[in-house]
Amino acid sequence: MLDVQLSELLGEAPAGAPEALDLVAGFDAALTNGLARLGEEPAAALAAMAGALAGTPVGERLAEAVDKVSAGSVADEHLAALAGGRAALFGAVHDALLARLDTALGRTRAPWEPAADAADPAKPADNLLAGCRIWLRELAIVGWRGVDHDLVSSADQTIEALLAVPELRGLAVLLDGLATELRASGPIATMERLPARRWADLWTRAMLLSQHGPWHHAAPEQVSGRLLILGADVHEHATVVRVQVHAILERNGEPGRLVRTSVAAAKVDTIVGPTVWQLLGGHPVLLAALAERRAVEITDMPLLPGGDLRWHDDRARAGEDADPFAIARVQLAATVAPAVTPLDRHPVRLAEVVLVEGYKSDGGSFDLGGNRIGLDLGRLPSSGPLTPALLKVSTACIGLVRWDGGQWSLQPLAVQATVKKQQVAAHNGDWALGPTDPKAAKAANKNGDVVAVLRERAGRLLRK
Repeated sequence: MLDVQLSELLGEAPAGAPEALDLVAGFDAALTNGLARLGEEPAAALAAMAGALAGTPVGERLAEAVDKVSAGSVADEHLAALAGGRAALFGAVHDALLARLDTALGRTRAPWEPAADAADPAKPADNLLAGCRIWLRELAIVGWRGVDHDLVSSADQTIEALLAVPELRGLAVLLDGLATELRASGPIATMERLPARRWADLWTRAMLLSQHGPWHHAAPEQVSGRLLILGADVHEHATVVRVQVHAILERNGEPGRLVRTSVAAAKVDTIVGPTVWQLLGGHPVLLAALAERRAVEITDMPLLPGGDLRWHDDRARAGEDADPFAIARVQLAATVAPAVTPLDRHPVRLAEVVLVEGYKSDGGSFDLGGNRIGLDLGRLPSSGPLTPALLKVSTACIGLVRWDGGQWSLQPLAVQATVKKQQVAAHNGDWALGPTDPKAAKAANKNGDVVAVLRERAGRLLRK
């Protein structure tokens, strides 16, 4: 539960954070116009970034890269160093913010322990990673303003090949997402405003993932125990839906551990609202646990170093009733949060589950003893029962504390409220087996089974 140190959390940014973000903005401006035609101001911005990191392990390589790029030489190793420097700046800001949040919550966090190098680690195909770097290098040379249809399309073959390699599928999806955004934004040269930071974030992560490293062969830990679900975060886009579940893992009498697990499915833009749950029907145990608020017994499920479970529905079975609010009140404060993997150290990725009570709500923010935190209403999914009206009359909330746009906010995952003198609880996952609200169920019945219709039509096309 957020405590009296909330005022410290919501105060000014940690020392040095604004300056670090200014250095990142300078790099992003240089990347917007392209590294092949560095002017005086972009060159100075790169030099400033190198100067700020001069005393760090990446300092020497970064200084050399800036010198080479400023002289007109743009090689893969130089771009890798620039991406590493940018990631290091964001990592420092992330660590400062997370330390402040952990202090406010009184939360214990596991330390990051690099995995021991395997004797002979399997390396992904060099040619595929090289193909990624070639495309990313071209993007950096011409800059976002110079991107055209031909350059975007040149990544298609590489992305298709990456998708066929399981350990490189994450990189493939990342590149595909960047290419799709660039294609949809054309002609970029005439855009009034660019999402420069977002595109630079994607470019940086892709550049680092296209290097050989432990992220391509991280060994998961096989875990068994009881999973106590706290809430579900539903990400819905035109072509994909993903449900990320936050939970406490209990096992062998050890302190509870905060973990996450995700399931996802491809979709079309006509499948919206509660209907998206039907696309996840291949995970019946997880969906039932969400809808019926049950614990889950898991056996030998892979747990990655950053706290993410790779969900296998056949290794899970439904357990007893488990009220998320009761669990949060009794156990959340004593749980151990996972370490953050190096490539995930970015402020926008902060999303820490909390229980908040004793606040006053105006529907758009919570006031806790004079300290106000805004609600991220834009993340409320249409596939569940949470609404701004319900948040306004709520008395308790399980949510994710996030940091974006220079400030903290709270994304609700579940609330308790008093409606017509009755205490009710509403969770994002309540409709995982179908809408329980009469109005939502009536609307769903009126629209018919969109998923079944689309599957039937797709079957016809495949049979022709």
